[in-house]
Parts: sequence; structure tokens; C-alpha cells
Amino acid sequence: MDRTDTARADVDADDLLKVVLVLAIVWLLLEIVDTVIGLTFALLNAVPTLLAIVIVVLIVLWLTDRI
Repeated sequence: MDRTDTARADVDADDLLKVVLVLAIVWLLLEIVDTVIGLTFALLNAVPTLLAIVIVVLIVLWLTDRI
């Protein structure tokens, strides 16, 4: 075993900061994707309610001879 102590700890502070920066960017991107997916499912959950409103409006218009 011809391992020296300098070979193990030969990482600059700049390299460590770059790794932390990349991890923070990945974390923020995941948060943005999670928000977009959450909004998409919220809109999909609202579709049946909007469809019911459209049906009610169409029936009312039909009954009042507006169509």
C-alpha cells in the first residue's frame, strides 16, 4: 500500500463549491418540475366540475330557448 495522505485530500474548495452548486441547481429543477406536475393534476381534477357547469349552462339555455 503506497498511498500518501496528499492523494486522498487533493480536492480544491472550488471543486467542492461546483459540486454543491450543481446539486442545488438539480434540487431547484426538481422543485419546479414538482410544481408543474402538481398544477397539471390540479387542473385535471377541476375538469369534471367545469364539465358539469357547462352541462348546466347548456340545459338552462336549452330550456329558455336561447339555443
